[in-house]
Amino acid sequence: MTASPTGSEPPRRPHRPVLGTRRTALFLTATGAVALTGAVAVTAAAVLTGDALFPGAGPGPGRGTPAPGASAAPAGPDPSPGAPGIGDPLMPLAGNGGYRVRRYTLDFDWRAPRTPFEAGATISATATQALSRFDLDFAGNALHHVTVDGAPATAERDGDELVVTPAKPIPRGRTFTVRVAYTADPTQGRHRDDAIQDYGWVPTADGTVVCAQPDGARMIFPADDHPSLRAPVTFRITTPAGLSAVANGRLVGTTRRPDGRVRWTYDSEQPIAPQLVQLAIGKFTFVDSRGPHGLPVRDVVADGLVADTEAYRSLTPEHLEWLEQRLGPYPFHRYGVLVGDTDLPVALETQSLSVVPRDDLLGDRVDAERNLVHELTHHWTGDSVAIRRWSDLWLSEGHARFYERLYSGEHGGVSMESAMRAAYEQHDQWRHDEGAPAEPTEATLFKVMRYDGSALVLFALREKVGEEKFGRIERAWATTFRGRAAGTADFVALASRVAGEDLKPFLTPWLYGAHTPPMPGHPDWQVDPVED
Repeated sequence: MTASPTGSEPPRRPHRPVLGTRRTALFLTATGAVALTGAVAVTAAAVLTGDALFPGAGPGPGRGTPAPGASAAPAGPDPSPGAPGIGDPLMPLAGNGGYRVRRYTLDFDWRAPRTPFEAGATISATATQALSRFDLDFAGNALHHVTVDGAPATAERDGDELVVTPAKPIPRGRTFTVRVAYTADPTQGRHRDDAIQDYGWVPTADGTVVCAQPDGARMIFPADDHPSLRAPVTFRITTPAGLSAVANGRLVGTTRRPDGRVRWTYDSEQPIAPQLVQLAIGKFTFVDSRGPHGLPVRDVVADGLVADTEAYRSLTPEHLEWLEQRLGPYPFHRYGVLVGDTDLPVALETQSLSVVPRDDLLGDRVDAERNLVHELTHHWTGDSVAIRRWSDLWLSEGHARFYERLYSGEHGGVSMESAMRAAYEQHDQWRHDEGAPAEPTEATLFKVMRYDGSALVLFALREKVGEEKFGRIERAWATTFRGRAAGTADFVALASRVAGEDLKPFLTPWLYGAHTPPMPGHPDWQVDPVED
C-alpha cells in the first residue's frame, strides 16, 4: 500500500462505528433462520437455496471432499473450540485456529451500484484439531445460512467473529466444506486515521473496486483474515450485460445466461491473503501486453481513462525488469494495473492486479512511477513473502518504499540519500509518535514510520554491509521465503548469514527503542529533537 508520495499524513476523520457488534445466536438452516437469543441478524431479503448461491460448488477435488467414514471422531483428544484468533498481539482476533483453509470459492450476484446483492462463500478446510466449533472472520451485511458438509450448522455472530458449530464434531485431519450464504453490501466500509483512510468496498459510478487492507476482507466474504494465512481463491461474479468483472489471477471464462447476465470466473492461481483480494465491477477496457520473459500483463481500465493513463501504464515492463535485477524473478504468473473511475485514497498491492488511483496516473510522471514501483515491489515483499505478524509490517512497507525511493532517485526524483537524510532527521520524532519500525501499535500501523522510517533501516543496513552484500541479502530474502510468511527475526537471521556477520546487535536498535542509532558512513547526520 502506498502512502502519500510526499510522506504527509492524511487528514483525520471521525471514526465510523463498527457494524454488527451485537451478539446474535442463530440456528441456520438451508431455507431460513430462527433467532434463539439476541437480535435477529437476518433481513427481509429472500433466503436462497444452496443451488441458487453455490452452483457447481459441491464436493470435488480441492473443494473439501469429505473423507470416507469420517463422521465419527477417531480416538484422541475430545473435540474443542478452535481459537477465535491466531494470537497476533496487534489484532488478537485476526485469523482463526483449529483449521487450515484449502480454497475459497466466492459467488457474487452483482445487481447495481450501491445496492445489496446475494453472495456466497464455499470454504474447503482441513481441521488441525478435533473441532467442536470454529470461527470465521465475517463482518458482512446479513447472514442467511451456514452448512458444514451439507448439514445445517448453528452460527453465532459476535462482533467480527462468525462462530460456527457443526451438527457433528469434525475430527482432526478431516477435510470439510463450509458454505455461507449472505447479503453483501457494496457501500460497507470502515475508516482508519492513517494512510489507509477508507477501506472495504469502494463504490464507483457504475460498480465497485475493493481495498481490503488491513482487515477489510471480512466485509467482502467470510475469511481466515490474517496476512500470514493464504489460500487459492475461485471467483464467480455475475454481472448485468454491459458490465465487466475482474478479480485476482486468470480469467477462466465467461458464461452468458438466458436472461443476458454474464458470469465471470477467475482463478487466483496461487494462494492469496484475504487482504490482497481484488474484486472490481464496472465498464472496463482490458489492455493486454507482455512483460519480461513473456509475462502476461493485463491492465483493467475504466472506459474513458484508457488513453490518458497509457503513458504511465506502459512503463510496467521497465519496472518489472528493474526490480527483477534487484529482487530476482517476479514471483507470480501475471501482473496488471487496475484503474477505477473513483477517488481512491491510496494505491494497493492487490495480488497480481494492483489498484491505482486514477489521479496518480493523470499527473506528474515522477509521482506516478513512485506509486507504480511501490505496489509492484510489494509483489516480492508483502504478497509473495508475507508478513508473519502485523508488527512485521515494516518489512513489507519499508521494502516497497526503499525501492520506490531508489527507482525515483535514478529517474528524476529526489535522490535516495536526500530522502533518507530527511527521514533520519525525523526518526526520533516518528519513534515517539508512532513507535519504532518493528514496534507499531494497531492505530499506528500505516503511519510514516512504516514507510520512510522503515526504508531508513534498510538504507542503514546497506551502508553497514555495502551495496554488494546488501543486494545478495535482498535477493536471498525474496527467494528463500517466496510463497511463505516470514518475520523480523527471520530477516535478521538471513541477513546475518548472507553477510557473514551477526547483524542482530546492529539491527536491534534500528528496529526497537526510542532513539535512532548513528548512520554508518554519515557522521554528520543529526536527529532533530523530539517535540511532545
